[in-house]
Amino acid sequence: MLDSLGQATADLFWLLTRGYAANSSLKLVGDRYSLTARQRVAVARCACSDQQLAGRKKTQYPIESIQNQILLLDGYNILITLESALSGGYLFRGRDGCIRDLAGIHGTYRKVRETIPALEIIGQALTALEIQKVIWYLDSPVSNSGRLKTIIRTLFENAPFENEVELVPNPDKELAATDHYIATSDSAILDLCRRWLNLSLYLLKYLQQQGMHFELIDLSNI
Repeated sequence: MLDSLGQATADLFWLLTRGYAANSSLKLVGDRYSLTARQRVAVARCACSDQQLAGRKKTQYPIESIQNQILLLDGYNILITLESALSGGYLFRGRDGCIRDLAGIHGTYRKVRETIPALEIIGQALTALEIQKVIWYLDSPVSNSGRLKTIIRTLFENAPFENEVELVPNPDKELAATDHYIATSDSAILDLCRRWLNLSLYLLKYLQQQGMHFELIDLSNI
C-alpha cells in the first residue's frame, strides 16, 4: 500500500504544480493506481503543489515560538487527529509535514472514548509549551459543538494558561485572517494564514515520549 500511496502522491503533486485541476487529477491518479476511496482521501490530503509548499514554509513558525503567546486552535481538526491516533487509526504526514487523518465530521461530532484523553494530552502539551492563552474555534453548525465547548471549558478550568472556546459559523475564515499563531492541518487555511505551527506533529512526538504507539504513514519526502 505504501508504494502505491507514495507514487500516487508524487504524481498528484506533479500535476498540481503544473496547474491541472485537483479533482480531475485525483481521479486520474486514483484510477491509475486502483486506489480505494479512503486511499484517495489520504493522497488528496497529503499532496500539494510546489507553489503551495513554498507558501506554507514561509508562514510556518517553530513550535517554540508559541511560548508566552496566544494560540488559536482549529478545534475539530486538532482534536479528531489526536483521537484517531489514540484509537489506532491511520495517520499520514503530508508533503508539507502536517499530520492528517481520514476522519470526517459530516455535520455531527460525537464524543468517543478517546475524546477526554486526547483533550488531556493537548492540555499537557500546551502546558509544556508555556503558552499564555489558547482559543479553540469550533464550527457552530456542527451538532454537539456546544457540548464539546462545555467539556473543554470544564476540563481546562484550572489550566496554567487562559482558555477560551468560540463557536463560529466558519472557523476557516477566522483562522486565516488573524495575526496570532494558529494550529491546523487544513490545507485551505494553511494557504491563506499568516502564522501557523505544526501542533499535531508536536502532539505525536509527545505521545511517543509517553511510550504510546500510533499508525503513521510518512509521505512528506515524496
